[in-house]
Amino acid sequence: MQILLSDKANIIIRAMLSQPDRKWVARDFEKEFGVGRARAATVLSTLRAKGFVGGIRSGRLAHSVLQNKEELIEEWLKAYKFELNETHLYYYANEDILSRLKEYFSTKNDPKEYALTLHTGANFITHYINTPTVYCYLRNENFRDVSLDLRQALDLKELRKGGNFYLIKPYYKSAAFFNSQKIKGYNVVSGLQLYLDLYNFPQRGREHALYLLKTLKEEGRNLV
Repeated sequence: MQILLSDKANIIIRAMLSQPDRKWVARDFEKEFGVGRARAATVLSTLRAKGFVGGIRSGRLAHSVLQNKEELIEEWLKAYKFELNETHLYYYANEDILSRLKEYFSTKNDPKEYALTLHTGANFITHYINTPTVYCYLRNENFRDVSLDLRQALDLKELRKGGNFYLIKPYYKSAAFFNSQKIKGYNVVSGLQLYLDLYNFPQRGREHALYLLKTLKEEGRNLV
């Protein structure tokens, strides 16, 4: 479903998933998330036509409520793959890359400029797959400048293969950072983004995605 690949539509869907019992109207997304009212109305209409939104269609009491969220996420997994992101591979020679990364961003005006994903991010929750490779989103709008400065500060060596550090320009420009979380002082994408990134990822991604889902359920937590 093409709507699942739109950044603005993603904001709406993620917001609804994060508050699944809420009764939404289009202006809510404009006020709270900066998504235009007309755009929000179109997304809600499309989701309703696909059976993912219910509620009252029109009138003074009109509203939209999320339904069939498991089926919605299943559809999402068919449309999205991590490879849609733009990735840049580097090599870092020492084992303190995560602490150096955190230290670098702690000195910046916006410490939320990055968020860890894939096995790197999920391991903060699951401790499931031991890998030296780091996967790090940087915000789209500042990607070039931040990545260059970070590479120089950490002395990252650019490689075509054999590296251990990925800087990622997100396909979902804003939505990839929606509900990102702080774990042990590190910025990690939401459980939902971890699940989406992992599920179709070739290197033991689906295995880790399912284990993440199981872990969150056992802890009484949701993906979003």
